[in-house]
Amino acid sequence: MAANGRKIQQQVLALLARKDYRPLNTIDIARELGLTGTQRNALRKTLRELERAGEIARIRRNRYVLPAEAELVTGKLSIHPAGYGFLVPETPGQPDIFIAAENIGTAMHSDRVVARISRDAPYDRIKGRREGRVIRILERAHDTIVGTLQRSRNFYYVVPDDPRFVHDIYVRGDTDKGVSTRASLGDKVVVRLEPWESRHVNPEGEIIEVLGPATAPGIDMLSIIRKFHLPAEFPKDVLNQAERISEEIGSRQIEGREDLREEFIVTIDPDDARDFDDAIHVDKTKSGWWLGVHIADVAAYVEPGSALDREARRRGNSVYLPDRVIPMLPERLSNGVCSLNPGVDRLTHSVFINFDKNGAAKSARFARSVIRSAHRLTYKQAYTILSSPPRDELGERLHLAWQLAVLVRRKRFEHGALDLDFPEVKVWVDKKGHPVRLERVENDESHQLIEEFMLAANEAVARELTKRAIPTIYRVHENPDPEKLAEYREFVLSFDYKVGDLTHRAELQRLLASIQGKPEEQALKVALLKSLKRARYSAQPLGHYGLSKANYLHFTSPIRRYADLVVHRALGRDGAARRPYHMDMGEIASIAEHISATERNAADAEIDAAQMKKLEFFQRQLDERNPQIFRAAIVDVRNYGLMVELPDALITGLVHVSSLTDDFYLFEPARRQLIGRRSRKRFRIGDNVSVFVARVDAFKRQVDFAIAAPLQTATKNSRARRRKQFSSA
Repeated sequence: MAANGRKIQQQVLALLARKDYRPLNTIDIARELGLTGTQRNALRKTLRELERAGEIARIRRNRYVLPAEAELVTGKLSIHPAGYGFLVPETPGQPDIFIAAENIGTAMHSDRVVARISRDAPYDRIKGRREGRVIRILERAHDTIVGTLQRSRNFYYVVPDDPRFVHDIYVRGDTDKGVSTRASLGDKVVVRLEPWESRHVNPEGEIIEVLGPATAPGIDMLSIIRKFHLPAEFPKDVLNQAERISEEIGSRQIEGREDLREEFIVTIDPDDARDFDDAIHVDKTKSGWWLGVHIADVAAYVEPGSALDREARRRGNSVYLPDRVIPMLPERLSNGVCSLNPGVDRLTHSVFINFDKNGAAKSARFARSVIRSAHRLTYKQAYTILSSPPRDELGERLHLAWQLAVLVRRKRFEHGALDLDFPEVKVWVDKKGHPVRLERVENDESHQLIEEFMLAANEAVARELTKRAIPTIYRVHENPDPEKLAEYREFVLSFDYKVGDLTHRAELQRLLASIQGKPEEQALKVALLKSLKRARYSAQPLGHYGLSKANYLHFTSPIRRYADLVVHRALGRDGAARRPYHMDMGEIASIAEHISATERNAADAEIDAAQMKKLEFFQRQLDERNPQIFRAAIVDVRNYGLMVELPDALITGLVHVSSLTDDFYLFEPARRQLIGRRSRKRFRIGDNVSVFVARVDAFKRQVDFAIAAPLQTATKNSRARRRKQFSSA
């Protein structure tokens, strides 16, 4: 079809683009183009493909037009739990389109749809934003839904776990020998959706898997796995191939490699890490510094096109849930032969970078190598060593490495990098999967040390491959839309910060520096991230806005990211076949698009799982009637209460005004504060308070808190902070 199909495609697009074109159906288009016989079959296929690609659109009576001519937009639908949605256009540069709940039709969250722009829409509903109506669903994002089985008087239904699926799903009842024989009320189940034609009735489906009682241990994480379609097991042929790989490094495998086994090389990873794919060592030179970054040579074991490779590409990346890891590679590789465990020989791909005395990279070289790690450190252990004078060779080496990291980090921010680092909260669970502790993980010196060296290695490899003009997968972060930054600026101004034009990088850096350590820092950073474009993978080196780098890619984590494995193959030779490995641009672009999608899916699953465990953590405190007191910061004030953020749990919740029983509080919208009518006590953005959990809504993913004891100096301190901000701005 290829040549004939392309010719028909060109003819169709040319016809629809003509100024005198009037919408035609398939038969009329065939007649207009003079097509007969088998050509008409090719035309029907071409029209389907063009419609699926969003290049043409089908309107009433199955007539075809160019989307722009009919004010049609193709994109992905994002639905809010309140029922309305936004269409994210596929065409770069186009703003999102608001879709009111009554205009969504039977579309569901993440569906790929066509919407028509509404010229008569009430524009004041969302100021300055276009509105539209879904007219066609091109692709369903989901054919299954995970939820909880419930029953009304007359029928069974499943409440979806994801609140963005706003409709319950009807399922067959016991009169059809259905659900009651396979599932019990309150069970988590997987439902296969049936075609949904009318929004006036709820969607229907069939239960295809019963996961178990919603409250049973492990069922919550199993529901996450099913909800995000994560692979639970490796295929047998993949495991068999992994088992055939020897855990011993033979002499033939070392031939031709640079032998670094006598070098003082260490790994630094999280406490609970099971795979170690990067190691470092640093030396001082007469002219500056010498850094070695050594990355597990996964390409030496995973041949292109093998069962291992196909499965790794399909998964795209590892997924980290609170109680388990869903790895990209089988455990024999990820935790075994590819993991840079201390005291054993491991095959690596090394990057050696020379820095001058000021921390500027001057040259780099690359080599396939073999190492023997001297120490395996956790971040906590490394931080402890860096926090005290060196006592041995390990301490001296680590302090030396930190001296270089400080210079490299300073140089990076001088060149315009944005400080978008966030603290994380690790949810610790017991053997049954119940959350027992929340631990805030700071981006301290130990994390920063590794971060700077990995960034330097990634950039060095990107520069090299760009210079060699070797096709590969780049990590890109495109420049933000000025309109989004303007909207974000308005949000910042509401926090009483003076801020200029945020399209200027220096102004954005100044803002990030000014909010550091403030109660509203998290809220403002999250809002900024939402205003920026999402980082993704691309076959083209489009630059990285956040890091302020022209060339950047991922090289340092091939055990858990397929992108890095592709880069390793591009940089060197496939270790098993000992021959150059090349992919064409079409294949690279396809892989980049696929792993961008798997990465987004994994991130959503990880966030969802962590949020679920945090809610369970608070619910268990309520059940045990032993609520823990948390420090919190007020990040917003509304007429119905205070939005507070818990820095030690990284969760936001509401203190409802009705829970403030010591006085009757009035809302002052101009100053965004609640003020006590009798006591004149004030609650403002930035105030610090102490709270305990009052209510948990697991379905809506919401937590309500109550004030335990306001910090006496909160309002005074917040006022002083604001005066200082104005005087220094």
